Amino acid sequence: MKKTSTRLADGRELIYYDLRDDTVRDAVDRRPLDRTITTSEVRRDALLGDSVAIASHRQGRTYHPPADECPLCPSMGDRLSEIPDSSYDVVVFENRFPSLAGGSGRCEVVCFTSDHDASFADLTEEQAGLVLDAWTDRTSELSHLPSVEQVFCFENRGEEIGVTLGHPHGQIYAYPFTTPRTALMLRSLAAHKEATGGENLFDAVLEQELAGERVVLEGEHWVAFVPHAAHWPYEVHLYPKRRVPDLLALDEAARTEFPQIYLELLRRFDRIFGSGEPPTPYIAAWHQAPFGALEEFDGVTRDDFALHLELFTIRRTSGKLKFLAGSESGMNVFINDVPPERAAERLREVASS
Repeated sequence: MKKTSTRLADGRELIYYDLRDDTVRDAVDRRPLDRTITTSEVRRDALLGDSVAIASHRQGRTYHPPADECPLCPSMGDRLSEIPDSSYDVVVFENRFPSLAGGSGRCEVVCFTSDHDASFADLTEEQAGLVLDAWTDRTSELSHLPSVEQVFCFENRGEEIGVTLGHPHGQIYAYPFTTPRTALMLRSLAAHKEATGGENLFDAVLEQELAGERVVLEGEHWVAFVPHAAHWPYEVHLYPKRRVPDLLALDEAARTEFPQIYLELLRRFDRIFGSGEPPTPYIAAWHQAPFGALEEFDGVTRDDFALHLELFTIRRTSGKLKFLAGSESGMNVFINDVPPERAAERLREVASS
């Protein structure tokens, strides 16, 4: 992998990740852009104890542009985009309309390929491995920023999810706090460790799932399963078999096998509802240990946390979506119409030939 860092016309950082070491990236952003002005701030909810990002400048962000005006495609001739070069393998750049900015964190866009009509599932194993390298490198770099406590790499795919740009891409949020979902895991981890005299909850869950009926896909170094209490109609958790706290700690064997397992999992997601259905909308979310202090979670260290990816769709059946209505949105109590065992069975049925 070759990494080349440059600056866009408004001062934002852009980084090329290339498969070939001899690739030269010297294209200049020719757009007449003013320096980006953001109004992001993080406010604490005193009753719930969580945080909300207030980012009014995002109201003006790019919204469903035609394909020939996509800001994530390479620049060609007089058509100038966020990527100055005429081609790329993987690109990461600072979001022009960030939810978090300055002392409140940082937001980045990850373009998986220059092919506008592709999806992550269309990538080769080599390309998917390069994306993993980019996620890992950005996790490392962002973790050293003084305002950053947790790094979150994710992909939103499909208009039903709320995606406003059709080009295959994901995002990275660098939060100035430990996110509420991670805090819940850490509290459960601490409570289980105390109650069992030191047993790791992630290890216990993984051992139970490996012995059960909800395993979807298993390799030498990774396993994908539908969790016992899945929140979403089709939800899969992907774990390395050797517990590590973050992407940085994956060994070479796990990094090599990841593209094989993950690409197969994404391709199965597109087969869940049959060949006549549009591509399955999904969210793919990496959960990594926070880089900040964990004193509030008694007895828990970063090494107790287990890196994993959660992949789920909001489509519950053909032509129907799972909406977060009263119970889910009002009380955070999910109601799942698809039994996890049946979801796992379906995902095994649609294996690639």
